[in-house]
Amino acid sequence: MPRTSKRKAVPPSSASVKSPDSLSVRPVEKKPRTSKRKAVPPSSESVKSSSVRSGKAGAVKAVTKEVDRIDQLFDSYANKDLGLIDPEGVETLCSDMGVQHTDVRILMLAWKMKAKKQGYFSKDEWRTGLKALKVDNLEKFKKALPTLETEVMTPPNFEDFYAYAFKYCLTEEMQKCVDVETICELLNLVLGSQFCAQVDSITEYLKFQSDYRVLTMDQWVNFYRFCHEISFPDLHNYDSDQAWPLILDSFVEWLREKRK
Repeated sequence: MPRTSKRKAVPPSSASVKSPDSLSVRPVEKKPRTSKRKAVPPSSESVKSSSVRSGKAGAVKAVTKEVDRIDQLFDSYANKDLGLIDPEGVETLCSDMGVQHTDVRILMLAWKMKAKKQGYFSKDEWRTGLKALKVDNLEKFKKALPTLETEVMTPPNFEDFYAYAFKYCLTEEMQKCVDVETICELLNLVLGSQFCAQVDSITEYLKFQSDYRVLTMDQWVNFYRFCHEISFPDLHNYDSDQAWPLILDSFVEWLREKRK
């Protein structure tokens, strides 16, 4: 017979017996990983680029507002049916600025706007002139006139303005000449303050003579050259063999005869 063990069975301890709950696998909670990367500060180039973009946006808004004010000023003088500032609107503008519509500075304003038609300003011409003058209201307009006059009177600008004054009087399509009466008025307006004696003499001659009813651009430009180059009133350096228009040869001859 097999030997029966006399050892007593040892009951399992509470520590060795595990409950079903303790035998189940519990999910391990993971702690969120903290990034060890350091934040990269924006580079000077990106800051500069952002600043430039912001500056450009601000400049665009400012320009837009300026154009809006310029357009509003235009609308206050424009003939709504024509979409232009017409002679009546120009006279109203002159009245509001306290100047005569015959003031040479109004012609200078037309030159600054590059106006093509005498007595009329289009919206594009108006914008061109007022932007250049930095004007967007009536008070600035008044203050801009003396500055405009100074600008025009500088030699290179004045030559361009003098030629423009003639072209501005070409009111008909394909017109090439300006009548003597208008020329006399224009000479007084444009050159009278600089070359008073020469202008008085040439206008007297033009009204006296009967050979010329109109003048060309070439004759107009050469009179300005005459004022600059010829000693007046003695005319000692005038040489008719040089390339002067015939009308100026006749003018000088008339002056010399008159002073004998």
